[in-house]
Amino acid sequence: MQSGDLSNCQMGNHQLVLDEQIGLVCKVCSYVHLEIKYIFPSFAQRTRGRYERKHLGQSPSLLDVGGFRFSDSSAVQDPMINEEGTVWDLVPSSAKSTMYPHQRGGFEFMWKNVAGDINLERLRQPLSDSKGGCIISHPPGTGKTRLTIVFLQSYLKLFPKSRPVIIAPSSLLLNWEAEFQKWEVDIPFHNLNSKDFSLQEDEATVSVFRCLPHAGKRNPHLIRMVKLGSWVKGKSVLGISYDLFRILTGDDGDGYAKPIREILLKYPGLLVLEEGHTARNEQSLVWKALKKSVQSLLQKWASLSSSIDKNARALEELRDIISPLVHKCSENVKKVSLPGIRDTVIHLKPTDLQKELLRRIPENPSSFYEQNLVSLISVHPSLVAKRKEFSDLESQLTERGCRLDPDTGVKMKFVVELIRLCGGRKERVIIFSQLLDPLNLIKEQLNSLFGWTLGREILYMDGKLDVKQRQISINSLNDPKSDVKVLLASIKACSEGISLIGASRVVLLDVLWNPSVEQQAISRAYRNGQTKFVHVYCPVTSKWEVDKIEQQTRKKYHSDVLLSRDHEAKMDPSCSVSEDNILESMVEHEGLRHIFEKLSHAPRVVPSTTCLDSSNQPPKPSS
Repeated sequence: MQSGDLSNCQMGNHQLVLDEQIGLVCKVCSYVHLEIKYIFPSFAQRTRGRYERKHLGQSPSLLDVGGFRFSDSSAVQDPMINEEGTVWDLVPSSAKSTMYPHQRGGFEFMWKNVAGDINLERLRQPLSDSKGGCIISHPPGTGKTRLTIVFLQSYLKLFPKSRPVIIAPSSLLLNWEAEFQKWEVDIPFHNLNSKDFSLQEDEATVSVFRCLPHAGKRNPHLIRMVKLGSWVKGKSVLGISYDLFRILTGDDGDGYAKPIREILLKYPGLLVLEEGHTARNEQSLVWKALKKSVQSLLQKWASLSSSIDKNARALEELRDIISPLVHKCSENVKKVSLPGIRDTVIHLKPTDLQKELLRRIPENPSSFYEQNLVSLISVHPSLVAKRKEFSDLESQLTERGCRLDPDTGVKMKFVVELIRLCGGRKERVIIFSQLLDPLNLIKEQLNSLFGWTLGREILYMDGKLDVKQRQISINSLNDPKSDVKVLLASIKACSEGISLIGASRVVLLDVLWNPSVEQQAISRAYRNGQTKFVHVYCPVTSKWEVDKIEQQTRKKYHSDVLLSRDHEAKMDPSCSVSEDNILESMVEHEGLRHIFEKLSHAPRVVPSTTCLDSSNQPPKPSS
């Protein structure tokens, strides 16, 4: 033994080696850094591009994976608190004071439907077979994530071994992480999709990982095992995307995939499904827990939903099935904390070139291809320059002078002027579109006209954007000190879950068939935390687009009627209305007034009705 080596040991700089009987020990002084029970089993040499692991014995009640002993989750319903009172006693006072009335109602609804009661004494009794799940159908932007986090905090206090899992679109997992941090939640959130550690993982587990060779540290399965081990060991929440859940729980997995599959299917005691998706493996315990609450509804849906328009009795029956499972509340809950919203349909006059191109397409286009052509032409004629239907005009449409001239397309003209005027008044704009070509053209024109650059004044988000870069863009838009003027966003990639409250003007470049997708998009800006009045613009240039809006209204009406008997409810006349000085100045401007045909400020969708089980007063926590 070298004296220098011993001195290093005395300073805590040990030379660690793996002893398969003892664990991670110092070869100089025999210091035990980590016991063998916390160590991953040894790994074979790299073979055909992947690592193989040695499988240990398993039993139905105990799974040993990577050195972790994963105990069965069958005991998750053993309450750990012996106090009297209600579930409100499990909620921090700071959280209770910041919850809105609809969130308080939803909180009690979740406890009653998931666990059976809100009284702590009754929660120690066996759960009825009729309980086990619910649906929170609150409008976008009303704090469902916040409500869920408060519920999880209280649930884990009573059932610390329940191991909750949140399954969400991958793009929203970072949002869940941010919300856990924002509300200073004392429960770790492990994002299984992330290749980085959150610094909330189990310390002993991470120590093992750090002792692996460099090549091993790049293995995503090992990173996931660290997160899974931390989740199973401690009171925490696991987040995973639908796609990754489907891949990891598939039947064709091998190597690491098999133990991960076992863990994901057997150990969750509580499941949260963001955006209403469901786990589809009918053999998993997760699915069995789900279908108790939704199977009867799904079986009757097909036979009843087709006759909603014709059969009022069928509608009533379907509503009775849904009501016990669904906590529903209206868009009106946003009026409690938000300045307000105004929705304007803007009828624009197409240019002569646009009229010529539109005449070559049926007035009521039936195919998606034809409908997309109408949408593209309505924005700017150059967007269809390469389409065969307009080959005789290709040279004219591809000229730089045409492509970069906003005056050639009426929607483009409206959008460019709106962005310019809003920028001068320190207001930010979101442009939503189903199609990416119009967004890219807007980006080109803003750069050509104003010298704005991507990443500074202009932000762009579509489904291909890396999730980290996406979060950077979101933070930049919401930062009042940034230079951002406009966000160009794919409605498919950005219409759900994220907060874009840094913008107060929203443009829906094309009309959608699904009113809920449109509502989701609008609610990126019109949501809790917004400090400005929100203006929504839907520019239209053709009869076909107007007809689509009317169809939207009918769809939204049927959805509201299904979830409430009070379907005769009218729009609250006291709804906040704000003068739109920017739009007014555009309509009155001598150089712009010719593009406007008319404006419609009437609501385009039938308003949702009030909460099924709430009152106008905040529900008081039971005592």
